[in-house]
Amino acid sequence: MDTPLAYDWIYFSPHLDDVALSCGGQIFAATQAGARVLIVTITAGDPVAPVSDYAASLHSRWELVVDATAARRAEDLAASAILGADALHWRVPDCIYRVDAEGNPFYVSDDDIFGAVAPAEMGLVDELAAQMRALPPARQVVMPLAVGMHVDHQLTRLAAESAFDPNAYLYYEDYPYSQQEGKLAQVIDPACAQEQGFRWVAEVVALDARALAAKYAAVTAFRSQLSTFFRDQTDLEDQIGGYASAIGGERRWRRSPMIK
Repeated sequence: MDTPLAYDWIYFSPHLDDVALSCGGQIFAATQAGARVLIVTITAGDPVAPVSDYAASLHSRWELVVDATAARRAEDLAASAILGADALHWRVPDCIYRVDAEGNPFYVSDDDIFGAVAPAEMGLVDELAAQMRALPPARQVVMPLAVGMHVDHQLTRLAAESAFDPNAYLYYEDYPYSQQEGKLAQVIDPACAQEQGFRWVAEVVALDARALAAKYAAVTAFRSQLSTFFRDQTDLEDQIGGYASAIGGERRWRRSPMIK
């Protein structure tokens, strides 16, 4: 007997805002149609004190000097409720908090977090993949493309690709990096895909006014993060709405084997 599906969709979010920013409209549309959706946030764990100067500077920008991660988890629960999705928070700390065996931070600048994954961290891929395989069964899993190459996005994608059947892969465009010139092309490379025997196929999920409004509200729930990407609420809606208009909604990608 087949195992009954616990969820129709599982979305993997590297951080406590990525899926709302990238997929909020499609998730709202799905849950409104009766689908069960789970958002799994990978790096929702608490830091080990003391944090680095770089992490402290981000806390200051977020205006979350005390219990920053707990506050962000609360924001995520509010956003998930707006979208009608369940939320699961894993205990891996954000890359800005992770340290090596001697207690030295792996990543201490913007260049670091948008660069190569520290070699000592590659063991996380197998650990995360094992956790992913232990999740409740779902019809479809959706992972980030890692547009922008943030190290936590890279680790999430690598783990999900290791955990699941390649034929089941669906990828979402990491917003707002996907709207930055040239960023999407770095990960959607037709020539490279052809060399590996597949082609990228885009799937556009159209968003009606209610879905777009729900996405705005869910992103706004992450109040600590708004100043990182947007000047104010008008700018948030202009940017998100403008990108949605440009591509027709939200876009997912899959790999289609080349026919020989």
